[in-house]
Amino acid sequence: MVTDITFEEINGHLMKDVAPSVYFNSWDKELETYPLSMLAKLKKAEQSKKYHPEGNVWVHTMMVLDEAAKIRDEFHNPEPVMWAALLHDIGKPDTTRVRKGRITSYNHDVVGAKLSKEFLECFTEDKDFIEKVSMLVKYHMHMLYVLKGHPFGDISKLKKETDIHDLALLCRCDRLGRTGADVEEETKNYNLFLQKLND
Repeated sequence: MVTDITFEEINGHLMKDVAPSVYFNSWDKELETYPLSMLAKLKKAEQSKKYHPEGNVWVHTMMVLDEAAKIRDEFHNPEPVMWAALLHDIGKPDTTRVRKGRITSYNHDVVGAKLSKEFLECFTEDKDFIEKVSMLVKYHMHMLYVLKGHPFGDISKLKKETDIHDLALLCRCDRLGRTGADVEEETKNYNLFLQKLND
């Protein structure tokens, strides 16, 4: 069954609600319809309690959404960022594994970029918009990659394919959207990330 919820309805809540999570948490039977069923999987995707004591991917996503809503006015282009906040971890259900007792979701950013396109194509034919959201999803882990010096951090490509201002803010929301987040530490990480992107 395909959803009858429209792009305009979802977008309205993403762009206007003080806490968009209230709307998305009200979904029940809606999550049985495609493509919202792709988001329903987030509720069954567990995360490492060390990094995500708040619980499953759905709970984390709702927290990230509300963090993003607090700073909507700071984004250069808020619409794709808010959709990216909703979809940033859509790749986790397909990539989550337990390895040596640890829950991991390697490559969920790349998988998520593809899945976010599939999701959005059900709501809009605006290819430019879909691409913007997809690229934000693809690079949402790059604050960690760049600051930790991981080899798959690709600053030059990131700068070509995203608005670095908006991406850095999305990354910060992702880091703050968890129980026990250290606001001071994450603000420091955000500033350092932006500095590296602007070097």
